[in-house]
Parts: sequence; structure tokens; C-alpha cells
Amino acid sequence: MNKFVPVILAGGSGTRLWPLSRAEFPKQYLTLGEELTLLQSTVARFNTALASAPIVVCSEQHRFLTAEQLQAINVNNATIVLEPVARNTAPAIALAAWQAVNDDPDAVMVVLPADHVIEDNDALRSTISQAVELANANHMVTLGIMPTEPATGYGYISAGNDLPGFDSAAKSVRQFIEKPNKDKAEELIASQSCYWNAGIFIFKASVFLDALKKFQPDIHQHSQFSLNNAVSDLDFLRAESESFAKCDNISIDVGVMESADNVVVLPYNSGWSDIGSWDAVHQIRDKDEHGNSGVGDVLHHKTVNTYLHSSERLVVALGTKDLSVIETSDAVLVIDHSNAQSIKDVIGFLQQQERKELISHTTCYRPWGHYESLKLHPRFQVKRISVKPGAKLSLQKHFHRSEHWVVVKGTAIVVNGDEELLLTENESTYIPLGAMHRLHNPGTIPLELIEVQSGSYLGEDDIVRVGDNYGRA
Repeated sequence: MNKFVPVILAGGSGTRLWPLSRAEFPKQYLTLGEELTLLQSTVARFNTALASAPIVVCSEQHRFLTAEQLQAINVNNATIVLEPVARNTAPAIALAAWQAVNDDPDAVMVVLPADHVIEDNDALRSTISQAVELANANHMVTLGIMPTEPATGYGYISAGNDLPGFDSAAKSVRQFIEKPNKDKAEELIASQSCYWNAGIFIFKASVFLDALKKFQPDIHQHSQFSLNNAVSDLDFLRAESESFAKCDNISIDVGVMESADNVVVLPYNSGWSDIGSWDAVHQIRDKDEHGNSGVGDVLHHKTVNTYLHSSERLVVALGTKDLSVIETSDAVLVIDHSNAQSIKDVIGFLQQQERKELISHTTCYRPWGHYESLKLHPRFQVKRISVKPGAKLSLQKHFHRSEHWVVVKGTAIVVNGDEELLLTENESTYIPLGAMHRLHNPGTIPLELIEVQSGSYLGEDDIVRVGDNYGRA
């Protein structure tokens, strides 16, 4: 088997797993009760001698989360390509393809989302081996998941004839079918010639780019210019934004695969889930004798087929059936499994209300560490701030708030106006409104402090950065 390049698409928003998944912390960065996050599991799946260094495509907003999670599993050779704006999968894959052919004109790409669960990594790698053989013969391959039910949350692939000349079970693709209603899904299952569309693709980068040029010439042109004019920035390859923004917002399925005549589907039947709903999360968890599962500090009593997820406190279910309950510090979702796909309606309603609970958790992660909002009031806010060893916050000032800092663990070097202070546990300082300030952890353990803000406006956009180690505006 020839080598291949894993291309991990990590730009999704994961709104269907709200309230755990948020705009600033989408589902690919969650553990969902496992040791590794979904992104880490996806990258680690291809930690083999046959896989080249991965290409990870993510949004600029999540770049530090991506880099930190890769470093945590000792993946230091990945190319992290930043999408300037979200433009769906066809332009995202195009960026990765240009990067791949720049490194190797004959590169075979294995493209897959960062937020799927695969139960049997060996089985997947065996199927990928067959797909790479097909790709080297200039086929564009998509994996088709053997369906277990008439699901309406997936697209389908209608298969045609067997592919001659290969030992694999690959078939020609007759049609890509958008997510069907229940009756249509049952009809597709009954045909015994349809598969779920997993969004996993294997092809030569050059073959994909030729197809892109034929069917989406504007995306071909703009993505090439964007990647060729990308700028290296810390751990990232920052694609040129103006040209990339001109790309049409279109999926690879609609933009390329539905029109190409060299597309084949390779069946896969060893456990797969796109974790697209809370009942899907429940399905992959170990269950008790009553079909219950849970994560965190949870208690089931006289419950059946109930999933409980606790983030911060005890969650108890009594006498429930076919429910999921997900608790976070600022929101609780109770959802019947039969309505799992209808959460998009709730998300739309919350978006109309501009609810901050869709955007961020009370704990927010930054390249220097994280902070947790403990209490928010119109005139004051209390935060717990944790700074990683050696890390510095930006040199900044505020126009609408002052701040009090109390060190509770570790040592801090504080720039406060014209002063530079060394603070240790139980020592504090006051940052007046408008004063230039900076926080630095010079120690070898995390620095923790309590910050009390007071003022007329406490939003995170009231920050004027003068200097920053992480290239933020």
C-alpha cells in the first residue's frame, strides 16, 4: 500500500450537540466522556508508518484549540491550514489539496471529518488500504456506511455495478441523495443498494483538483491563489482571505462528486457514527441492564434508555424513559430521543434571541490558559483565571472597566501602568480604568488568580491590545 496524507476537516460548528458544543468550543474538541477528544482520536487513528504528516483544516477562531490538542498527543508535524471564512467542504478540501500537491504531485488524500466515532480502527485502516489502491488508479472513492436503520439524519449513496479489476467490494456510484424523509429512507433501505454517506473521501489530490477545475472553476482558481499566498504564522498556515472568500459555499458532494464520472463507493461495516445528536451519543456509550448510560456525576433510578451528562453537579433521573439530559454550568437540555434531530429548531430560536449560551461556555479557553466566569452582574463580574507556565496575556487596556487581581496559586509578574510587580499567593493589585497592563506566569506551575471587574461595560470586546505573543489583533 502506498502512503497517503490524512486530511482532517475540523471546521464544523457541531450545533446539534448543544449545550455541550458551542460556537467557541464545538464538538470536535470535546471528549464526550472518553480520554481523547474527537479531533485527537481522528488524528491518532492514522498514526501509522503509511500515513504522512496530517493536514488539519480548521477555522481561525479555533486555531489555538487545534494546536494545543495536537500537541497534547505529541503530534507536532501537522500542517494546520486556517480557513479565513467558512465556505463548506469543497473549498476547505481544495486548500488541503493544493498543499498536498505542493509537497507531492502524486499525493493520495484521505479526507475525513474530525468529529466522527470509529469503533474499529484496524477495520477502517484495512478499508482505507483498499481505497488508496483505487485512488492510485485515478478513482475518487467515498466510503459508504452499511445502514442499520432508515435514518433521516444522513445523506445516502445509491450504488451501481461492481468495479471490475479490483478485489475490493467497490461499486460505481449511481446517485448521491440528500437527507431523506422517513418514507424515502425506508424505501432506500429496502433497495439494499444504498449506503449512508459518511463524508469520507479518498483520491489523488491532483485528480480532485482536475475535477474541481472542471465543475467548480472559480473555487479552483480562488483556492489556488489563497493557498499559494498563504502566510506562516506560529503553528499555522494562514490562507489568503480575500480570494478564499470569493469561493462558493458548497459541499464536495454537490460541487464535485455528484458530477464526476470516476466516483466509486466502498462499503464499510465496522461501527461508525457521526455523533450528530444526543441519542447517537447515547448509542455509542456502554449501558446498564436497563439501557441507561451517562457521563459524570449521575444517578439513574427506575429509568429506561436514559442518557445523563453531568459537567459540574449531580444529575438525577427518576422514572424517565427515552430521554437525554445534558447539564452544563449555564444551561440544561432535556430532550426526548424521538426529537433528537429537531434540536435545530431550538438552536434557531436561541439564535433569534442572541443567547450567549450558543457562543461560549462559562469557561473559555485562550492560548495562554483559560478563564471561568463565576458571577456576572450588569456592573461587576468575578472570574477565575488560570495561566499556563511561561505564558503571557496580551499587553492591553480597557475603556469601560477596572480590575482587581488576587493571586491564589503560583507567582505572577504584573505590568500595571508604569510599574512591574511580582505577586505571590494572597497578594493583589488594582488595575485602574485605562491603565496599560499585562499578566505573566514566570513559574513552573499554573498561575491562578481571582479577577473582579467593575464598570459600565464588561464585554470581552473592551480590550485594546498593544502587544501579543499569539498574533491576535
